[in-house]
Amino acid sequence: MIRIFFRQYASWIVFLFLLQLLINALLFIDNGIPNVSFFYFNVIWLMLEISFLLFRYIRDCQVMKRYPRSEYNYNYLTIIHAYFEEQLQQIQMELQEKNAIVLEQQDELLAWVHEMKSPLTAMQLLIDQVEATQLKDNLENEWLRLFLLLDQQLHATRLMTIEQDNRLEKVNVKSVVVEEIKALRSWCFEKKISVELGDLDVEVITDKKWLGFIVRQILSNAVKYSHVGGQIQLFTKMHEGNTILSIQDGGIGIEPEDLPRVFRKSYTGTVGRETSAATGMGLYLAKQAAESLNIRLKIDSTVNKGTTVSLVFSQLNDYVRTLGM
Repeated sequence: MIRIFFRQYASWIVFLFLLQLLINALLFIDNGIPNVSFFYFNVIWLMLEISFLLFRYIRDCQVMKRYPRSEYNYNYLTIIHAYFEEQLQQIQMELQEKNAIVLEQQDELLAWVHEMKSPLTAMQLLIDQVEATQLKDNLENEWLRLFLLLDQQLHATRLMTIEQDNRLEKVNVKSVVVEEIKALRSWCFEKKISVELGDLDVEVITDKKWLGFIVRQILSNAVKYSHVGGQIQLFTKMHEGNTILSIQDGGIGIEPEDLPRVFRKSYTGTVGRETSAATGMGLYLAKQAAESLNIRLKIDSTVNKGTTVSLVFSQLNDYVRTLGM
């Protein structure tokens, strides 16, 4: 430790001794400083040097106790660098192990979701054979809710690797919206909700599958929180070069204190806590997927008047410039 200490502060020690030699030279040359004992002055100066070095040595010993030393390490920086390099390697190894575990769990979850699709498909075939009665309508509604939950879980798992699971292309907004409305038609029939389509025949550059998922989450929320016999409107408009798709309902709306937090994970809000109907994941997943595709989500709501969720597709984003469209 002493050897390392002197190597670390060699420049300081040399500087102090050179300074002492310089002062001695000045005292010897300059006759204007009489009656000063060279011995006395050097003793005082040397005591100050030793006190300072001793203080630094004790302090550095306390600091360096936490770091393992090797006979091949000759200064503090080398010891500290080697210590943190070892810690970094250990953290990287632990991170790799955790990533491997997460990927394994993700694969298991995806496999489970896909396995669940088989009985869902069989249930749908059985429901189709049931005559048109109230029982069939109830079965279709429960099947749809189960399908939406599984679909949400599937996309939540895939969201971690959305960068490798997207395909940017020109997508017709109307075709995506109509497909999602068809998927929710039994639920709309149950609540006697009408869906009005405005001008949707526009094209945007995005991933069709993920856009469908985002629309599905917003549209299912609109149906869930609309009054019986209500209406949902979907329309597009252009604003400052951006295409905006809006989904508007006339439902129960969102409390002002809940509005800034509706995109947070697992946040159910006042209505969700009162009815236990919300999972707090739909809008969160929609927001995460939208941000990954450079789509901006905006939400406006008034209690007892309804909610409007808008998807803003920028026509001047990096995707458009990359694709040259």
